[in-house]
Amino acid sequence: MSETNTPAADVSAPSTPSPSPRTGGATLSQAVVAVVGLIALLALGLAWQSQQRLKQAEQELVRRQDSSQSDANIARDQSRQAQELARDTAAKVALLDAKLAEVGLQREQLETLIQSMTRSRDENVVGDIEASLRVAMQQSAITGSAEPLVSALRQADDRLARYHQPRLEGVRRAVVRDLDRIKAVSVVDVSTLTIKLDEVARQVDELPLLAVSQPGNDPARTAAGGRPARSATPAAAAAPSAPLDPNAGWWERVLHGAGDKWDQLSSDVWREARGLLRVTRIDHPEAALMAPEQMFFLRENLKLRLLNARLALLSRQFDTAQSDLTEAQGMLDRYFDDRSRKLGVTKELLRQVQGQARQVQVPRPDDTLAALSAVAR
Repeated sequence: MSETNTPAADVSAPSTPSPSPRTGGATLSQAVVAVVGLIALLALGLAWQSQQRLKQAEQELVRRQDSSQSDANIARDQSRQAQELARDTAAKVALLDAKLAEVGLQREQLETLIQSMTRSRDENVVGDIEASLRVAMQQSAITGSAEPLVSALRQADDRLARYHQPRLEGVRRAVVRDLDRIKAVSVVDVSTLTIKLDEVARQVDELPLLAVSQPGNDPARTAAGGRPARSATPAAAAAPSAPLDPNAGWWERVLHGAGDKWDQLSSDVWREARGLLRVTRIDHPEAALMAPEQMFFLRENLKLRLLNARLALLSRQFDTAQSDLTEAQGMLDRYFDDRSRKLGVTKELLRQVQGQARQVQVPRPDDTLAALSAVAR
């Protein structure tokens, strides 16, 4: 169509005709077509460019999707490997925990065993000391002597000193305190008292009674020789014989010798006469009027009193012993001659026994027992 219109344009060009409205409309339409074509070309170019970009985007998306899929696969594989590794690690950790728990249990058992061995040794020492102290307390209660308890405390002190356990130092200090406290208490020596009572019972048969005349009780006896002192007659005492003159004759000598013999004879007669008659103060008339068979039973009753007192001392019944000793002392004062030296010695022995036969409570080792109980907990 452009080719048909070109010769006409070329033919009419030299004439330069005036533009007509139809020619203006064609030019305008050509311009519009050209613009539309240009726009179409631009749109086509833009569409093609967009298509290329879309293809590139699709390719990039596909590439990235493939990369993401491969990464996901790799991540899945790694996750599976991590899970397997985690399971293996968890199994190993559980095994290690079990072994650690077993080692801990073995350590606890070992520590418990060591502690039990140490504690059992300490408990054995504590149990032995406590048992020995309780046995010693029973022996002291039976015998009334502190020696068993003192001996047990000394043995405990020596054993703790050899053992040298710091855990038992408090027990040792308590043992020393109780030992000092018990040793400071004076207790009754029952064995010595029984020996004295046996000696008194042995002397009962030799003691003089008031109902029997005892020449040895004569106050006229001298303290040195024990023989009766010579008593001169009143006449001889008034007029002692003069010494003989060496120049006197035989008659005077005979008279002087007869006088000496007479004086001796009269003194002997006087001494015998004084022995026939004796004046004595008797506070208990019934003691002087006892029959011989009553004297025998009196001595036996006194021996029984002393024997009862001895048994009471051995059984730690001091009140009963004091009662029997008081009765025995009263029998000695009432029925026996108090001028006899043997009676004085016997009474002195009884007074000593009465003064020492007193109930003395042996202290308990409370500090040691409390310390042993605290250690045993």
